[in-house]
Amino acid sequence: MGNAGPIDEYVASMRHALRGPSGAKRDLLTEARDSLLDAAEAYEGEGLSRAEAERLAVADFGTVPEVAPGFQGELTVSQGRRTAALLFLSVPLIAFMWAVIWRVFPESPHVDEIKPVWFGLLARTVDLLQLSVGVIGGVALLAFGRGARRIRRPVRLTRWLGLFVWIQTPLVGAMGLTLAAAAHGPEGFSGYLPGLAVSLVSYALTVWQLYSAAHCLRCTRMASALTAAGLSATDPGRSLSRW
Repeated sequence: MGNAGPIDEYVASMRHALRGPSGAKRDLLTEARDSLLDAAEAYEGEGLSRAEAERLAVADFGTVPEVAPGFQGELTVSQGRRTAALLFLSVPLIAFMWAVIWRVFPESPHVDEIKPVWFGLLARTVDLLQLSVGVIGGVALLAFGRGARRIRRPVRLTRWLGLFVWIQTPLVGAMGLTLAAAAHGPEGFSGYLPGLAVSLVSYALTVWQLYSAAHCLRCTRMASALTAAGLSATDPGRSLSRW
């Protein structure tokens, strides 16, 4: 960084301060840098040196502590939107795959005699919980999209979404293990290749959901930290208005 100018140093500091999806973060910083370069070129046109022009452009743009909350808010909403889309698409897919598997899997004719009386109720509860996750993902996706202007605290919605996934996923997983134990396997499933393939896909999507939800919480913690430091988080849509 020894040869970096004020603009490059400013963008590097902003990059270090922000948390969020890498693509959205890169685009945001690229747009900010382009805006700063345009302002610096305008100052150069007035006869200032390049270094002085960049310093003035950065000063006009605002310090990192002043600008970072708005940028972080936008990145947090972007992460929430990605998580909502993932839930909306992956949860129904997982439910559909398992519905197909249980229709074609050659169960033992005595399987109903093995299952306890509460098995059906718990199975329906799991189905309803999975359905609710898909619905919540769809509602959140709509809120982050067309309803974004009506949401006063989208960062809080992102936090709730992340917490919901981290509470719901272990709960459904525990229920699923309980059902498997009550059905004794089910018998023969460990060697059933289509079932194993669906299991691997389900595990991969579940890990992805948890990973995305963890990033929701990470982004909201950063937004909260900036606010606690005395910086007011601005509406994400306004963070680009000065450009």
